[in-house]
Amino acid sequence: MTDKLTALLSRWTMLVPALAFLLLAVVWGRSLDAVAAAVAGLALVGAVLAAVHHAEVVAHRVGEPLGSLVLAVAVTVIEVALIVTLMADNGAKNATLARDTVFAAVMITCNGIVGLCLLVGALRSRVAVFNPEGTGAALATVATLATLSLVLPTFTTSTPGPRFSTTQLTFASLAAVVLYGLFVTTQTVRHRDYFLPPDLGGGPMESEPAEAPGDDGQHAERPSARAAVASLGLLLLALVAVVGLAKTVSPNIESALTSAGLPASVMGVVIALLVLLPETIAAVRAAKRDQVQIGLNLALGSAMASIGMTIPAVALASIWLSGPLVLGLDATHLVLLALTVAVGTLTVIPGRATPLQGGVHLSVLAGYVILAVSP
Repeated sequence: MTDKLTALLSRWTMLVPALAFLLLAVVWGRSLDAVAAAVAGLALVGAVLAAVHHAEVVAHRVGEPLGSLVLAVAVTVIEVALIVTLMADNGAKNATLARDTVFAAVMITCNGIVGLCLLVGALRSRVAVFNPEGTGAALATVATLATLSLVLPTFTTSTPGPRFSTTQLTFASLAAVVLYGLFVTTQTVRHRDYFLPPDLGGGPMESEPAEAPGDDGQHAERPSARAAVASLGLLLLALVAVVGLAKTVSPNIESALTSAGLPASVMGVVIALLVLLPETIAAVRAAKRDQVQIGLNLALGSAMASIGMTIPAVALASIWLSGPLVLGLDATHLVLLALTVAVGTLTVIPGRATPLQGGVHLSVLAGYVILAVSP
């Protein structure tokens, strides 16, 4: 049964990128009615799921912790492409889209995915155990990137509004790239053992590499180089389909949000939920296998990649995009970010967590969602 399911999943993830690309060729440049938009939306979701599946295959090939990094970068590439594409359509209207999407990604990863991993891991083993050295370093990097990119614009005075001047935006972008690069080097080269699941004694596991996010927990065979190359090609095809379909259905989504009386910032939440759904599934699956560290790597790595890649990419795109680029958070979001960092710090320090910590993180996410829908 398992072999049949694996074969079916493999065929599905091979067909969906091609079908989504063909659908994109049919609907490109056209205004869609409700039915066509729904079909395109389903194809968009399928393409995202397929893209992350193929990223997982590549991640399994390269192993941990580089595998978690590959998956996080793949998801963030989708996010960056969606933001830049939508901002190019209507820069003035979508001036806060990058900020809203990045902050939504931070809240979803640092509270939603982290909370689910801790809750699942603690319910399974009474106490969820992870390495505080690596997890703490990741959280500190996320907090620094979020502060430099999303908090400081609220308080700067060189440019009217919660915006950076050109000099400040250049600094924030360079800082994001440098910090992200330093973290990647730390995670994959110099202190790789800090990001591997701990053994029963609480120390870093050095004898075996951890399973990739896509494993089923039974030490699945490592994909061949040929399979990894094929997945890489299908991943690129799926990414093209995702970006094109998102551009096509975005007017319908915006119209639906307006009709429902929801704030424009909800679009950022929709994008973040879309691109992070498959990664959430992968992280929870890792937690079910008592690999809570892998789930935390995925969560915090995605938050870091979201800031470290999105802000520089949007800053570069702002050279030719029309309209302002608003990055500064409002007072409500500043409070939520401060609470997230404080709670995350207290969770990480012991290197162990009970279901209570998972519930606390999930409650912070719930508060964010409620305030996003009803400011």
